[in-house]
Amino acid sequence: MTCSVVVSNSPVFSPSSSLFCNISPSPDSHTLSLSHLKPSSSATTSSCSSPSNSTSSPSSPFRLRLSKPHTVSSTSPNGPVLKRKRPGRLDIPVSSLSFGVPATPSAVARDVMEAEGDGFSVYCKRGRREYMEDRYSAADNLRGESKLAFFGVFDGHGGAKAAEFAAKNLENNVLDEVIISDEDDVGEAVKRGYLNTDSDFLKEDLNGGSCCVTALIRNGNLVVSNAGDCRAVISRNGVAEALTSDHRPSREDEKERIETLGGYVDLCRGVWRIQGSLAVSRGIGDRHMKQWVTAEPETKVLRIEPEHDLLILASDGLWDKVSNKEAVDIALPFLIGNKKQQPLLACKKLVDLSVSRGSMDDTSVMLIKLEHYV
Repeated sequence: MTCSVVVSNSPVFSPSSSLFCNISPSPDSHTLSLSHLKPSSSATTSSCSSPSNSTSSPSSPFRLRLSKPHTVSSTSPNGPVLKRKRPGRLDIPVSSLSFGVPATPSAVARDVMEAEGDGFSVYCKRGRREYMEDRYSAADNLRGESKLAFFGVFDGHGGAKAAEFAAKNLENNVLDEVIISDEDDVGEAVKRGYLNTDSDFLKEDLNGGSCCVTALIRNGNLVVSNAGDCRAVISRNGVAEALTSDHRPSREDEKERIETLGGYVDLCRGVWRIQGSLAVSRGIGDRHMKQWVTAEPETKVLRIEPEHDLLILASDGLWDKVSNKEAVDIALPFLIGNKKQQPLLACKKLVDLSVSRGSMDDTSVMLIKLEHYV
């Protein structure tokens, strides 16, 4: 719509003047004229009855021209139909609605991970998170030794970076220390391997953290270590026995250690946390909490005996919903007294049980047949 105003020299704003408007029809526009009225009544009548004269009258101080809006007509039995012109498209940038640490390419499409070897089986399933944060490692016949094997389950938090790093590097770092150490010093060697892995991860300037549980088998000895709330459970003649203790701020000794270092532990929505944030007190990574969260593991060493049926390594996604005894009772029938052993199916059964009981966490379960390494 265009508007033009023409102002004459007439004293339109004089106290004795009055205003009126004229509308003159036109195929293209409407013209509104504001004229200075003369005192005579005939002039008023003339102006209203003859709009065309007012547009050219020298006594008209204002002329307002309004153009008709553009219209589009279509065939209609009642005549042309006016349609609104579609406005131009607005390009509005849309930001991502996801929060947290971005997924690593290798983790994006993994809802399930599974593997099976001669002496082990492992099954990992993504929970309600956007992407899988659990990882595992499993290898035997290492460093030229037929009975040397290393297994691990790694439960990442704040992203999968720390779990991936530990799965790729902890084995070699531990073995490097174990090979050059006496058998009596294996616990300290494993500790150095954990701490070296943690130090290397922090040098990478990566974020996030990971709980770990590992099993080293060498010369008939089983060396089980953990940092965090991943757990190892062994079956001794069908009886479940935990070989590790979960590292959580609710543990009295862990709480005392944290407070001695200047931190605090409080209850947040039913969960004990360090500085109101982290629910585990040990692990790889967690640079922002490193003052209180140590990567130093607790280690137990035992001789593998014939009564040791199997070893279960699993993340807290299992242990939060399934007890140690239940896990052993469910897994054993798939390995013992069965002509066709199905350890991978046993892993899946345990994961599915946890999910059926409401677990929303990533869940990883590894079964190790200890007799294979004796």
